[in-house]
Amino acid sequence: MSTKGFSTATESLVAFTYIDTSISPALVGHEDDALVASFGGPAAYAAHPASRILPTQRRLAEITEMIHTASLLHDDVIDVADTRRGVPSVNAEHGNKLAILAGDYLLARASIGLARLRHCEVVELLAASHATAQTATLAAPRKPRMLLLASTQVPNARDPGRFDHYLEKTYMKTASLIAKSCRAATVLAGSPETVNDVAYTYGKHLGLAFQLVDDLLDFTGSAVTFGKPAGGADLKLGLATAPVLFAAEEFPELRPLIARRFSEEGDAMRAFDLVHASTGLQKTRDLAAQHCQVAAQAIAAWPASPARDALIQLTDKVLTRSR
Repeated sequence: MSTKGFSTATESLVAFTYIDTSISPALVGHEDDALVASFGGPAAYAAHPASRILPTQRRLAEITEMIHTASLLHDDVIDVADTRRGVPSVNAEHGNKLAILAGDYLLARASIGLARLRHCEVVELLAASHATAQTATLAAPRKPRMLLLASTQVPNARDPGRFDHYLEKTYMKTASLIAKSCRAATVLAGSPETVNDVAYTYGKHLGLAFQLVDDLLDFTGSAVTFGKPAGGADLKLGLATAPVLFAAEEFPELRPLIARRFSEEGDAMRAFDLVHASTGLQKTRDLAAQHCQVAAQAIAAWPASPARDALIQLTDKVLTRSR
C-alpha cells in the first residue's frame, strides 16, 4: 500500500464512527472545557473571552481523545473484541493490522499536536499517562497471577495486595489519562499549583469511578445497551475485576478460579453466578460512588459557576451511565 493509500485508509478508519461515545466528548472534551471555565484568571480567557477557553486547551482535549481512541483500537485487538459501542470493532471490520496501524497513526498525530503546544510540562503529563497505560497492559498477564497465588491462604478477608493492585492498574489504564489531562488543562491556563493539584485529584477519582462502573456493567449490562461484549466478558479474558474481588470475600471458592484466570471449562460461568449471588456488585457501585464524591468535593471550593456545576454533574453521569 502506498503512503498516500495508507493515509487515506487510516483516516477513513479513524472516521469509522469509532470515537468512544461513552467517554467522548461528554467526559474528556466536556471535562477539559469545563475545567478551563471553572476558575478565574485572565490568562485563561485572553484568546476567547466569549468561550473562556484557550486554543491550546481546546487542542489538549482533542489530543486526549486521540490517545484514548488509540488505546481502544489496540485494546480491541488484544481482547479480540468484535464490537465497540454497539458497532463492529475496527479489528473485526478491517483486520488486526489496520486496527493497530490506525491506533499508531492516532498516537503519532497526538504526538505532533502535543509538540505544537510548546509546553514541556503538558507534553510530559500526557506522555507519562500513555506510558503508564502501556506498563499496565504489559504487566497484566503476569503480576495478577503472582499476587493471587500468594494470597489464597486468607480466605475470608480482602487481600490488600490484590485489591491495591487492581486499583493501581485501574489508575494506570484509565484514570491516569483523565487526571493528567485535567491537570494539563489548568497548567495551560497558568493556574497556581494548588489549582493544578485539585484538577488532578478530580480527574483521578472520576477516572477510577468510571472504570469501576465499567467493570460493574460487564456483569449487569447487555451487549446491546453496553455497546461492547458484556455478560462477564472480562472473566473470559481471565480478568478479576472489583465485583469478583468483592465476591471472593464471601465465596472463598472463587479464589482458585481467579488464580487460574478462569481457564478451565465452566470457571467463567461459575464466577459470574457467584458474583451475582454476592454483594460484590453493590460494593463496587458503592466504591465508585465514593470516588465520585471525592472528585466532587475536590472542586467544591472553586468559585460557583455553571462550569463547576457541570463538572460536579459529570460525576453523577459517570455513576448512572448504562454504557
